[in-house]
Amino acid sequence: VQLVESGGGSVQAGGSLTLACAAPELIYSTYSMGWFRQAPGKEREGVASIDVYGSTTISDSVKGRFTISRDDAKNTLLLQMNTMKPEDTATYYCAADSRLTRSISTTVWDNWGQGTQVTVSS
Repeated sequence: VQLVESGGGSVQAGGSLTLACAAPELIYSTYSMGWFRQAPGKEREGVASIDVYGSTTISDSVKGRFTISRDDAKNTLLLQMNTMKPEDTATYYCAADSRLTRSISTTVWDNWGQGTQVTVSS
């Protein structure tokens, strides 16, 4: 399963970024998908997930600031990140799984992208 993330970069605290994850059409339309992140020296953690019905799970650490959604016209998973904080700095990964899930536990997901770096400066 090929997942390709884009949209990472550098932003000042309080700013916004939108990450995108392109997937093959069959994967996009039938798999649950999610966003995860890993900061230097820390374990990978779940950020948000969405199943094929559009139901979502959002981590408490980003609730109210980040939004996960699907762009059906482009077979692309999105993560809109607003009011960003320095602690959001991490490599962000897209994941997909054939099971119907909204879990943000890293152990659930079988397919991973290469990651995109996000840096938030204070």
